[in-house]
Amino acid sequence: MTTPYKIFIWLFTILGYAAGGIIIAYILLQGIPNISTDLFAMQYTSQNVSIMPSLIATLFTILLTLLFALPIGIFTAVYLSQYAKNKTFIKLVRFSTEILSSIPSIVYGLFGYLFFVAQTGGGRGLGYSLIAGCLTVAIMILPTIIRTTEESILTVNPLQAHASLALGATKIQTIFKVVIPEAMDGILGGIFLATGRIVGESAALIYTMGTQPQIPTGLKQSARTLAVHMYVLSSEGFHVKEAYATAVLLLIFVIIINWISTRITRSLVN
Repeated sequence: MTTPYKIFIWLFTILGYAAGGIIIAYILLQGIPNISTDLFAMQYTSQNVSIMPSLIATLFTILLTLLFALPIGIFTAVYLSQYAKNKTFIKLVRFSTEILSSIPSIVYGLFGYLFFVAQTGGGRGLGYSLIAGCLTVAIMILPTIIRTTEESILTVNPLQAHASLALGATKIQTIFKVVIPEAMDGILGGIFLATGRIVGESAALIYTMGTQPQIPTGLKQSARTLAVHMYVLSSEGFHVKEAYATAVLLLIFVIIINWISTRITRSLVN
């Protein structure tokens, strides 16, 4: 590679890191001084604007969304990579997933509002609720799970599957005991990538989950995640400092998720 190309690569790499570093530094400088014990109260009030109900709602949202999306996404990827023979059908599904992954989240939010919030449930709708938000976001992350899982399965050496079949294992046994374990590293990467999108999502959840700042005690109760909480505080204009503090805590939350995901991936690979 010639020297001018290396210069451009280093230049744009430095610009990329600098842009991210400036944003993170600004959030930390604005947010850390405004972190207080009131933000960690279990009960939200207009005075303490606690993040704890939103943090708990975020954890519920992650678990429920993955519960809805993972079986559909993984089994779809297994079918496309191991069973589907019609190339036109496979290309159509892949094209559809690419289109779905490029749709803005606000469009998903409007769909979720019209279908889950207003229509589902005997014509009365689910209302602004935890389950409506999770179902909407589950549809959003399906393309990510399908594509990453399929690509991971396709990278597995086919000789391993052939050896398993030659030893008398059925195809379904080979898939779940040989192929998927070998592809687990990439599958987990897609899952954690989808988890990051769940944590950072706000537009779709505002239209489906609502903005109720309390700990949800049922699937049909409204709630707000950390990202929605931060958006509401900043848009109201009365608690902008607390919004920056929430951004810092959201950043820490994402770092913890990434650290846990890395540890899990390394333990499974090794």
